[in-house]
Amino acid sequence: VVLVKKSNGKWRMCTDYIDLNKACPKDAYPLPCIDRLVDGASEHAIFSFLDTYSSYNQIKMHPADEEKTAFITENANFCYKVMSFGLKNVGATYQRLMDKVFHGQIGQNIEIYVDDMVIKSNSLAEHLTDLAEIFGFMLSARGIEANRDKCQALLDMRSPSNLKELQRFSGRLVALSRFLPRLGDKINPMTKLLWKASVFSWDEHCEIAFTALKTILATPPTLTKPDPLCPILVYLAVSEEAISSVLVQEKEGNQAPIYFVSRLQQNSETRYQLIKKVALGLVHTSRRLRHYFQSHRIVVHIDCPIAKVLCKPELAGRMMAWSMELSQFDITFKPRGPIKAQCLADFINELHPHGQFEEQWWTLHVDGSSNSQGSGA
Repeated sequence: VVLVKKSNGKWRMCTDYIDLNKACPKDAYPLPCIDRLVDGASEHAIFSFLDTYSSYNQIKMHPADEEKTAFITENANFCYKVMSFGLKNVGATYQRLMDKVFHGQIGQNIEIYVDDMVIKSNSLAEHLTDLAEIFGFMLSARGIEANRDKCQALLDMRSPSNLKELQRFSGRLVALSRFLPRLGDKINPMTKLLWKASVFSWDEHCEIAFTALKTILATPPTLTKPDPLCPILVYLAVSEEAISSVLVQEKEGNQAPIYFVSRLQQNSETRYQLIKKVALGLVHTSRRLRHYFQSHRIVVHIDCPIAKVLCKPELAGRMMAWSMELSQFDITFKPRGPIKAQCLADFINELHPHGQFEEQWWTLHVDGSSNSQGSGA
């Protein structure tokens, strides 16, 4: 193992895979011709140059091949679960992925060589349109806006009549999920139809969810760029079958949303106690938006006593693991105050602990060995 210092001052770990590469079959997928890329990018007025983040590490290794990437250190042996630098076919594998993802744009408004990308345009207005097409959203002085064409495509869709149409609708929603509050709750009736054991039956609940999603897509919220000097506020929402959150920041007395996160609970997770579901929601958000949690002070606004629970020394099992995972971030907890943004109204219906446990009378029956006269024998 050799550590190489990169131009930005960070370190890249390189592993010697000479013997492995000799035994590995060659992936013959062709890389682009540099001369063609240069010719294709010439005579354009505006360029944006992109370098993908840890590009090779975004592709998982096949489980059966993980042990083949093993390397030795002083303390233990390790192997990669994601594609590593130094392997013979990583360039071809990543280029194949890029060609598939940007098939409709390559040669038109973008050129790609493995993990280096250049977006090319003839004018500023055209460049903004090209950026929106590639990234899937619009960047403006107002903030980050959902791609109007993608929203309109969903608005123009009729109610799905078969599984394939529902899969197409769900797939398009995923690209806009960061703009959709509590998406898991809204799409839940339709998601059940995607299960293998279910029969496709579009009912009233599905139609209501379909209409509600279209209503949001007609006027999706505008997201804001987070200020690195200000804390990020996190609001959590827990329902019976979904966990959701929203990241916001205070700007000029208003709360501006940064990102919406939501997912359905797994079968076992639906049986969690409320406090455990809240912890799960926070952990999922920290994993999904790890880059925000690492670079900002996080303030979680929640009314249930999650902070006290996570600090208990007698925690065990999954809760203990979650507590340790969250301890790496600068997280504080505060009671939830009023929400100062109309687009965050969905989070007002957060499920509170006192709403789940109603006060009720219990009747206790004993065998008579202990009574008001004392303990009997």
